[in-house]
Amino acid sequence: MFTGIVEEVGKVKMIQRGNITKIAVECKKVLDGVKVGDSIAVNGVCLTVTNIDKDLFSSDIMYETIKTSNLGSLKTGSIVNLERALSISGRLNGHIVTGHVDTVGTIIDKNKINDTTTFKIKIDERYLKYVADKGSIAVDGISLTVVKASASYFTVSIIPHTEINTTLNTKKIGDSVNIEVDILSKYAERLLMKKNDDKFLIENYL
Repeated sequence: MFTGIVEEVGKVKMIQRGNITKIAVECKKVLDGVKVGDSIAVNGVCLTVTNIDKDLFSSDIMYETIKTSNLGSLKTGSIVNLERALSISGRLNGHIVTGHVDTVGTIIDKNKINDTTTFKIKIDERYLKYVADKGSIAVDGISLTVVKASASYFTVSIIPHTEINTTLNTKKIGDSVNIEVDILSKYAERLLMKKNDDKFLIENYL
């Protein structure tokens, strides 16, 4: 589990594509206390550390992950958001993030007013039911608050600290971002579905 609070921006030093894509990321902070087998979120995607070598960690990326995230567009020199898995004694400063990307969004507008930057992001409409005004959402692994949710897009605003310390300062209109909706909204939907199913059974069969 993660929190969506990016700890460090790393750089892709090697990426080797195949049935399983192999990636090596240069970083420092997130290697502290990490061992082979631990999890690190890369642009919001939970990856297992397969090797550690000085200021590098390596991971394998399955084809399904490449297909359903923006990791397939990474190349040598790309920068990525990094976060270690939450420790049992850690603070949940963002929100509950699983590292399982739901969909890929596209930045369709970017505006800066004074010190605040607002992004308008278009996503598959089937996921917008999980997005609510003032709700939580993970964008490339960054825990953000939704400003406005519409029928085809949502907006988020970021403060200078977030922009400076994540990959969002390099993002432009047309770029893709990994999206993980708030898992609590999925559980709420599931509970409502079960409640409706139970009601149907009671009314029609019991």
